[in-house]
Amino acid sequence: MKPTISIVIAIFNRKDELFELLNSLTQQTDREFEIIIVDDGSMIDLKPTIKNFDDILSIRYFRKDNSGPGLSRNYGAQRAENDWLVFVDSDVIVENDYIENIKKDILEIPCDAFGGADKAHKGFNLMQKAISYSMTSVFTTGGIRGSKKSVSKFQPRSFNMGVKKEVFDKVGGFSEMRIGEDPDLSMTLWENGFTTAFFDNIAVYHKRRVDFGKFSKQVFQFGCARPILNQRHPNYVKISFAFPSLFLLGYILGFIEYFVMGRGIILAFYGLYTFLVFFHALWVTKNISIAGMAVISTYVQMFSYGYGFLKSWILLNVFRMKPEDAFPKHYHKK
Repeated sequence: MKPTISIVIAIFNRKDELFELLNSLTQQTDREFEIIIVDDGSMIDLKPTIKNFDDILSIRYFRKDNSGPGLSRNYGAQRAENDWLVFVDSDVIVENDYIENIKKDILEIPCDAFGGADKAHKGFNLMQKAISYSMTSVFTTGGIRGSKKSVSKFQPRSFNMGVKKEVFDKVGGFSEMRIGEDPDLSMTLWENGFTTAFFDNIAVYHKRRVDFGKFSKQVFQFGCARPILNQRHPNYVKISFAFPSLFLLGYILGFIEYFVMGRGIILAFYGLYTFLVFFHALWVTKNISIAGMAVISTYVQMFSYGYGFLKSWILLNVFRMKPEDAFPKHYHKK
């Protein structure tokens, strides 16, 4: 029996990105799907944008008070009519065979939830491509966001994620976490005996943040979320989660070594790392400008995530704070 698909899009503002996403969905080779748009208290009117597609796509639009992406996705999922929920971020673009490949993979790869990679579109600006590199590179995330070969047990991310509706309902959907709610759901699925899979032919083009400041803030929040996730799911803690913090501390130690002891042994390793990132980015992107910015975005990612992880770990494990007290903006009451 052919799977039925409900695409759930939680959105806050971002009307231009929504237009591009919906436009890409009009190009699908398989047009049998519904779209549920949940307006998470946007400060601009999204209805004129959606109205452009009313006669082309099957869209249902809902507006609610702001609660963060996870609970907004739950709101949309409750109103979905099909067997599978597919969550995509509002700042992605999908390829023409996205729905077709999802349905094909569901039939061929048994699972209760799935996810796919993200990558940079040829039309993205240089900074977006550099940030995309740093988020998918083997030298930063180990490539776990971009390659099936890089993972043994895949955690789908909500920018490109599918779940059986009955399974989603059984585990209660996304939690009250505003940040890290998608890996939280993946591990909750595992803990309840459900399976996840990586579909390597459903990658989306993910715009991400448009400058290093916004990118830094985003990955800092990701770092803060990880120790919280470690507390919630202790069976899935990995030492690799702390690597960005060790990277940050090592860099600081390198400067101390240089200025106090007059040696640059530690900093030499960072020089080698910079060299490898630059030439790997150059090889991947074929653009020297992107490669140069990729070095900056890589350090921004490692330092910001590492600082967020370290701060969160100290607050939770040294000062014994509750996550909702340490990071109240990361939570929303159901």
